[in-house]
Amino acid sequence: MRVIVIGGGVAGAAGALALRRIGAEVTVYEAYADPAGEVGSFLSLASNGLRGLDALGCLEAVRRAGFAVPRQRLWAETGRLLGDTPRGRLADDPLMSVTLMRGRLVEALRERAVQAGAHLVTGQRLVDAVTEGTAVRAEFDSGLTAEADLLVGADGIWSATRRILDPTAPEPRYAGLYSASGVSHGVGVEPGAFNMVFGRNGAFIYLAAPDGAVWWAAQPASPRQPDPASIDLDVIKRLYRRERMPAAVLAAATRWHRPTLMHVLDEVPVWRTDRAVLAGDAGHPVGAGQGASMAIEDAIVLARALQETDVPAALAVYERKRRARIAKMVKSASTNRDAKTAGAITRRARNLIMPVATRLFYERGTSWLYTHDVTEGWQQGVPT
Repeated sequence: MRVIVIGGGVAGAAGALALRRIGAEVTVYEAYADPAGEVGSFLSLASNGLRGLDALGCLEAVRRAGFAVPRQRLWAETGRLLGDTPRGRLADDPLMSVTLMRGRLVEALRERAVQAGAHLVTGQRLVDAVTEGTAVRAEFDSGLTAEADLLVGADGIWSATRRILDPTAPEPRYAGLYSASGVSHGVGVEPGAFNMVFGRNGAFIYLAAPDGAVWWAAQPASPRQPDPASIDLDVIKRLYRRERMPAAVLAAATRWHRPTLMHVLDEVPVWRTDRAVLAGDAGHPVGAGQGASMAIEDAIVLARALQETDVPAALAVYERKRRARIAKMVKSASTNRDAKTAGAITRRARNLIMPVATRLFYERGTSWLYTHDVTEGWQQGVPT
């Protein structure tokens, strides 16, 4: 089976690797010259995503590229501890959440996919995909064309593949939040914990890296969409000046990453045709720290379906298996965003309720997410 993968990010590289594990001939077409690079800030992989990486043979490489974060601590704007739970896992799960730079994750997945026999072509942007019988032809802005049995659109939230499959597909819209991140030095932060402060003007995340640096990300709420070029470190410092730890971390900032707007995407009605399918953020950006893990799950579910039946039937199986889980994840992410943009009255109520709710219901409320194992019973083929 010949497969074209559009996009060389997390979803595309994981998809290429999973498809090579079942013996497919895979070529990844990436629009940018460097599909990894210094794109984005840090991200975390939860236990469900880590199990997927283990099945794909690159868990250890990803662990080496990042560091384990066993705990998650939630803080009120006043400095009160609201919750202390395992990070991205249930308490008895030995797979510790891993935090790393997005570019390092892409590099690890891409390197393993190429080692497994996938081909990577950069600087090619998809402009059309035409199905002809049992084949699909991809057309790129350079004039290049390529033909395969299947095209996987893993080209992110601004997916060209999504628009080609359905010209009426929803477009991303501003989510009322933006993100600004960086690195600080000289701040005493306890290692091993992912800290999230529900600040007066938005959430603030910080954690200690093994070298003593502090990685941080601010997610200010802004109902009106700002111009990222107008946001600098002084703006972020003013927004978090009343929260003790965020203010201290920002005062010690030594590196600043370009701010980015956060977007949401309404449910995408069309995920597939008989010869093309969406994966990762192209079909369902989820947020809530699960974007990478869900993309890895997608890759494995798709490969398993293709291993068992013909392409059109496999794509139907893939969609059926992923739709319900993704819908539940999107709902959870919406609740997560609402918590980051809460007003004063809601914050006061949350500060009273969350310590009790977290202690009593964390395991029950997250078991559906972290115990789900898309790799269970998967007998992989040998790449040829």
